Amino acid sequence: MLYLGDFNELEVLRLTEHGAFLGSADGDVLLPGRYVPNPAPRVGERLRVFVYRDSEDRLVATTQRPLARVGEFAALRVRDVNAAGAWLDWGLDKDLLLPWRQQRREVQPNERVVVYVYLDETSDRLAATTKLARFLDPDTAELAAGQPVALLVTQETDLGFAVVIEQRWGGVLYRNEVFQPVRPSDELPGYIKRIRPDGKVDVALQASGYEDAVADATATLLDALRAAGGRLPLSDSSAPADVHRLLRMSKKTFKKALGHLYRTGVVTLDPAYTTLVQGE
Repeated sequence: MLYLGDFNELEVLRLTEHGAFLGSADGDVLLPGRYVPNPAPRVGERLRVFVYRDSEDRLVATTQRPLARVGEFAALRVRDVNAAGAWLDWGLDKDLLLPWRQQRREVQPNERVVVYVYLDETSDRLAATTKLARFLDPDTAELAAGQPVALLVTQETDLGFAVVIEQRWGGVLYRNEVFQPVRPSDELPGYIKRIRPDGKVDVALQASGYEDAVADATATLLDALRAAGGRLPLSDSSAPADVHRLLRMSKKTFKKALGHLYRTGVVTLDPAYTTLVQGE
């Protein structure tokens, strides 16, 4: 069986001036000459190729690696817009179509948009959509509070940011818990904060729990102190805005990290500065 929009291991049947013809249960697939490896493969050898349809609906293979496969979410740049919709740069010579009817709002050239790649059942072609909700898994039984996860920011909302978790689930990152610049299309490491009774998932960019949060913040503070030559113009009386500007963390988190370093003798404090103890 041929997997359209994914990688396939296919056997080389014959080599021609146009490229290599590869065998599959769904018919021969052309690997155009510009993608044939050098030195050329032998007949009978198997190649790992990505398979899709060209502009004339013919099956075609490539050794290029797309930025997303069928069934995946990805942030892609809009290369062009025309009567058919928006054309996205997804790492292949042939762009990926985002049809007008699959756009939550009209996208513009050079904009980065988060899409889901799917196989259109009518045309049997790969396409993209920004209408993501129906492709998210509502069953969150595999998630647990504190679990580290990969996040893809999809859009800004009144509460903060909507995210895709681990290419599978939807979640919310709350604005008042974000202490760094975040934009739609950003890919970030994060953590499961809580799973609500209705199955909705809250996420955070910092580890939940006192020990994990302090460990992360302490490492950040130490790195900042060393980068500044051992002294920072911050103390436990500093304004929250100053803490955020220099460390990208909340004042509450900063005080926990600062207290830990002070109690363990790593830093000394005065009203306006924190100083790294010599030798640390």
